[in-house]
Amino acid sequence: MVKARKFVLVKHFDGFAKDSDLKLVEEELPEIKDGEFLCEAVYLSVDPYMRPYSGKWRKEGDTMLGQQVAKVVQSKHKDYPVGTNVLTDVLCGWRSHFISSKGQGIMTKLDHLPPEIPLEQALGVVGFIGYTVYFGLLDICQPKEGETLVVNAAAGAVGSLVGQVGKIKGCRVIGYAGSDEKVKYLKELGFDAAFNYKTVDLDETLKAAAPNGVDVYFDNVGGPFSVTVRRHMNKYGRISQCGAISQYNLKEPLMVPCQDFIMVSEEIKSQGFLSITYTERFPEAYKQMSEWYLQGKLKLHMHWTEGFENMPKAFFELFTGGNLGKAIVKA
Repeated sequence: MVKARKFVLVKHFDGFAKDSDLKLVEEELPEIKDGEFLCEAVYLSVDPYMRPYSGKWRKEGDTMLGQQVAKVVQSKHKDYPVGTNVLTDVLCGWRSHFISSKGQGIMTKLDHLPPEIPLEQALGVVGFIGYTVYFGLLDICQPKEGETLVVNAAAGAVGSLVGQVGKIKGCRVIGYAGSDEKVKYLKELGFDAAFNYKTVDLDETLKAAAPNGVDVYFDNVGGPFSVTVRRHMNKYGRISQCGAISQYNLKEPLMVPCQDFIMVSEEIKSQGFLSITYTERFPEAYKQMSEWYLQGKLKLHMHWTEGFENMPKAFFELFTGGNLGKAIVKA
């Protein structure tokens, strides 16, 4: 018998998530049967998407959703011997241990990772984060050399990689983040311009940093920020709508000025997307993102939180600006 821990969703989030919305419980897992294997969490991911999608994909009383890198610690499955590292799907959730039957709940084994790529990057550059950047920026926006790219939440996991891939493609990259420390980090990554959106006038900074307009906009925030950026978009501009973190914790929908005429008159393309839509092409994204990482062209800061019991703390920090880069909990 193994005593496992998990966080269950006591109550769907209403506004900002609270400690009382989640509960840490223990459960005894049975002995594994033939065709099963027992996994122990090594690294657990916390991501902004968990806030809106917990309400869509989870019922009250369910385990909180989320991906993890786990290690097989007991096995009666020939393809998953003890010691195998695996990447789970998002429905596996916030669990310290779980039993998989015939590989259910596992996205992939991680034996394909070269030793030069740290295991935690399976939740970063060569995982969903990297694939989100690859398809959201390269597939939807198709940035070209000499174009201007704007990205918000730019010091986060997705935003920081978007800026770096934009530079690889020869773009002028402008990033916005929520603190002077994060602005400094963006400049260290090679962003051409970076601003603390809390202390500047967005419209004025865009006039100064993008005097010839914006060609590509990678949007992680939504709301009034996006209204302003769209006023600076060039003819045939492209917008990738990856997230809307400015609205996740609102109790009522946010009403913003209509931009329909700009979208029509400038023939701007705007597309929302989910990375899981591209599942069949994940090997393509892995190949390119891992190549850039191994060449030293991509960096992703890891924001560590120690201890499985601190999952909620790490999650809450995503919405208060407390993390830099990719947030990961070390179990």
